[in-house]
Amino acid sequence: MKVCTNNLYIVSTPIGNLEDITLRALEVLKKSDIILCEDTRHSIKLLNHYEIKKKLIPYHKFNEKKQMISILKYFNDGKILSLISDAGTPLLSDPGRLLINECLNKDIKITPIPGVSSITTAMSISGFNDQFLFYGFLPKTFNKLEKVLNSLSINNFTQVFFIPAKKINFYLKSFKKYFSGRKILIAKEITKMHETFLRESIDEIKPMTNDFKGELTVIISEQSKTAKIFDEKKIVNKAKKYLKNYSLKDTVKMISEIEKVNKKKIYDICLKIKNEENN
Repeated sequence: MKVCTNNLYIVSTPIGNLEDITLRALEVLKKSDIILCEDTRHSIKLLNHYEIKKKLIPYHKFNEKKQMISILKYFNDGKILSLISDAGTPLLSDPGRLLINECLNKDIKITPIPGVSSITTAMSISGFNDQFLFYGFLPKTFNKLEKVLNSLSINNFTQVFFIPAKKINFYLKSFKKYFSGRKILIAKEITKMHETFLRESIDEIKPMTNDFKGELTVIISEQSKTAKIFDEKKIVNKAKKYLKNYSLKDTVKMISEIEKVNKKKIYDICLKIKNEENN
């Protein structure tokens, strides 16, 4: 294939198994003068595996702006540049957007070299509806997370997230609140020796006890047709009304029988209201 100057190649690389790379991707990397990568220590393993010796330049979220002048100079000097991420398809929750937009402004051609993505890989074996939304990394703080999930929970599509393995239980707790009635797929170490796919219903999944490392691809299924959407505002109004005349236990029982939604979530709302009234 012809690899051209004044062209930025966005090259997809393996997400684990080094054999998962296209012939076209290898050809582009071999003909590139410079390869921009997140972590040179990580990318050199792939290049050494295929005996590719090229100049690697760190390009990550902490130096995107700083590297821009140098990168544009490389284009002006007629160099062939490729951008890769640590794993998978670049720019999907990875750095590169600033560079893409700068290339568009400078009339520098951008060519995608497609390949592996943990998003589509996990989706392909999920069994969930293939109309899906990819969100990426969720907020790290509780209040911001609650706001985002409250918005996403009213959406009926399958939803895909990236989650740091060590934080999985933090997110599972909120998933139970906002995605009750749905199923979950947790994919870890995709394409690697210890590849694992954990499947469970949101309501029944237990906290993870395994010492997971790295990042997990987590998929929440579409809303079940038989499941009822949790209307928190409606539940709050009913709870305030019933708690005036009934006990906490009876209030939770009556609302759950009428609304047919997650009983634990109803209990948490009723308990919060009762505590606020007693203070």
